Amino acid sequence: MAMPPFPGRPRPTHGMRPERQPVPQEDQKQFESLRASLLFCPTCQTATPARERLLLVLPTGNLYEYVCAQCGTSTGSKTDQAQGGGLVAP
Repeated sequence: MAMPPFPGRPRPTHGMRPERQPVPQEDQKQFESLRASLLFCPTCQTATPARERLLLVLPTGNLYEYVCAQCGTSTGSKTDQAQGGGLVAP
């Protein structure tokens, strides 16, 4: 006897996905800031280790550039959202 594909759950109908359970808040915090480790380099034509370099400090957050660790080509960028009160005036 074959085991049902969704034991303990109703079988989804055609064209419908099974319902997802909401992700707990503490699990979402670990994904607030992701750092790329490998990115595709157009010069090397392969995924290479990437180094993160701070380009600008903006009122809305920090702008980072990812560069290829082998040849130094820019492979991407990201902006972190500012945490806290923003700019501090003297």
